[in-house]
Amino acid sequence: MKTRNIHWLRLSYLIVILFYTIPYHAVGQRQPDDLCGYLFAYFEGAGDKETQEQLRFACSADAIHWTALNSNKPIIPSQEIASSGGIRDPHILRGEHPGNYYLVATDMNTMKNGWESNPGIVLMHSSNLLDWKHCVIDLAKLYPEEFSNVKWVWAPQTLYDAQVGKYLVYFTVRFHHNNDLDFYAAYANEDFSGFESVPKLIFSPKFGGIDGDICVKDGIYHFFYKGNTKDEQGREIKNGIQQATSKSLWGPYVEDFQYIDAYADTSVVVEGSSVFKLNNTEEYTLMYDLYSDGRYEFQRSNDLYAFSQKPRPLQTPFHPRHGSVIGITKAEARALHDRWSGVPYTLLVPEEKGDTYTFRSTGNPLFTHVYTADPATLVDGGTLWLYTGHDYEGNQRGYRMKDWCVFSTKDMVNWTHYPTPLRITDFKWDKTGDAYAGHVVKRGDKYYWYISTNGSGIGVAVAERPEGPFKDALGKPLLTNDDCFGATHSWRCIDPAIFIDDDEQAWIIWGNKVCYYARLKENMLEIEGPIKTIHFPGFEFTEAPWIHKRAGKYYLSYATEFPEKIAYAMADAFEGPYHYKGLLSEIAGNSNTTHPAIQEFRNNWYFFYHNGSINPDGGSYSRAVCVEPLTYGNTGLIEKIEMSSKGVGGER
Repeated sequence: MKTRNIHWLRLSYLIVILFYTIPYHAVGQRQPDDLCGYLFAYFEGAGDKETQEQLRFACSADAIHWTALNSNKPIIPSQEIASSGGIRDPHILRGEHPGNYYLVATDMNTMKNGWESNPGIVLMHSSNLLDWKHCVIDLAKLYPEEFSNVKWVWAPQTLYDAQVGKYLVYFTVRFHHNNDLDFYAAYANEDFSGFESVPKLIFSPKFGGIDGDICVKDGIYHFFYKGNTKDEQGREIKNGIQQATSKSLWGPYVEDFQYIDAYADTSVVVEGSSVFKLNNTEEYTLMYDLYSDGRYEFQRSNDLYAFSQKPRPLQTPFHPRHGSVIGITKAEARALHDRWSGVPYTLLVPEEKGDTYTFRSTGNPLFTHVYTADPATLVDGGTLWLYTGHDYEGNQRGYRMKDWCVFSTKDMVNWTHYPTPLRITDFKWDKTGDAYAGHVVKRGDKYYWYISTNGSGIGVAVAERPEGPFKDALGKPLLTNDDCFGATHSWRCIDPAIFIDDDEQAWIIWGNKVCYYARLKENMLEIEGPIKTIHFPGFEFTEAPWIHKRAGKYYLSYATEFPEKIAYAMADAFEGPYHYKGLLSEIAGNSNTTHPAIQEFRNNWYFFYHNGSINPDGGSYSRAVCVEPLTYGNTGLIEKIEMSSKGVGGER
């Protein structure tokens, strides 16, 4: 019994030792298992000078290519959080416990007050990354005995000290009476609204330092900072990113007097170093602000000692200044996008079976997190399903469409995005790699998706559920260019739409420049009878036919001319004759193409289309599906559609 107790005591002792020696990235800053992207907190270095020194966010899927949230406008005005009306050097930290995030920043407005002095720092705390509580720390007022003569309080950062279970805030201090640039630190109180005690010196580099950043790996604290080298006369002859190390958070730190960044021996100046661990790897990124050149670059390391020699640029279509990065989950990315928009598509789209992204859309375009085109609708019970093409990226110079998207709504405001239901690679017979327009229809207890390619033909996929997944039903095309007589261009066999009449006869209609139609057999997988074409006076057909029926009348809507408008015609039977009735809508904004879908849902009629309205990178090849209310006159004619940002919800 005594031996067992001795063994238990030894085991307990080892557990305690291990707890206090595990690096803070593992214990002091626990990372969720499902990190998939990155959040960058920064202030801006270009544009309106009055708004530069304000907090901004950006997101990335790979920590290299970044998109600004909120159109690169501040997420919180500095006037609301800083005594000076400006903030610089924001540092963001994921807390030790779920639902806790910490952000600290320099309380400084150089545009208004210059560089002479600043009062202190701003502490911020959030439970969701969206709503932030703040407090101002003015060192001179709070601690006059020690800091009445303080000149600068710069670049604060926060880390969790697992050994004491508290958050340490550290920052650069300079006093008016000397030129020393030292690092001071203090533990934050429990609600992150102040310090527990007077800040104390934590590290005093030989030649001074600013922009400190502490990381822990294998029990060693790595203190990165902007340092310098001076000659015997005290003149600075070199500066750049350096590091010091210690086995204790509070030091002493040993400087190596080496420079990590690639520019220390050049005229290029850097500052604002920030180190973060890449998601789901053992690799670290050291990024820094090339403030005179208006860009950010980074180097990487596996051990925090040896860094890659050749720097690489961050791809930022904005001009970030000294900031910091944390990893984020898909749930966090979706919440950020719902509040401010701008999160990359890959961080939002559902990928795993059973995952969905639910959000509100109160204006046009319907979806801002993904580029969509060629809408097609299906009403099944009390749900409207919207199937779209998918333009892969913003600001494209050509069509890049590799899969399709599916969304649903019960009220035209709250939408659900489902995992990718169908990819062009699911059709082994396709040789083009282009996922062009399609249409889904329900027949019996199955859902049939008719898709087009850029030359390989029209195919059919089938699913048991409207959200899919869909599978190729034929293993070959249903229709090819050989079926499209009267035209010779390679993209003539595109844009299928399906209409099932009141007598249960199913029809398919498609084409480019020539409008084709045919009967479908009851199995929905074979053409029955001859392929025919539609002709009538005034019919200038480009592509994208759509058929709907109301009050015994058949309505054929389609894209006409180029850039495309939407026109329509009416008939008393599916096969016509049709009579031209005029334009439904004019050229879609910022897009050469458009594509109609007309649907009745909950006693209202809707007109779906696409344009290029996603700001800032929308266009003819980076499109956006929109919707407008559709109304009929007393004679059954459709009133002309006025495209708007309001749509059927409210102004976006």
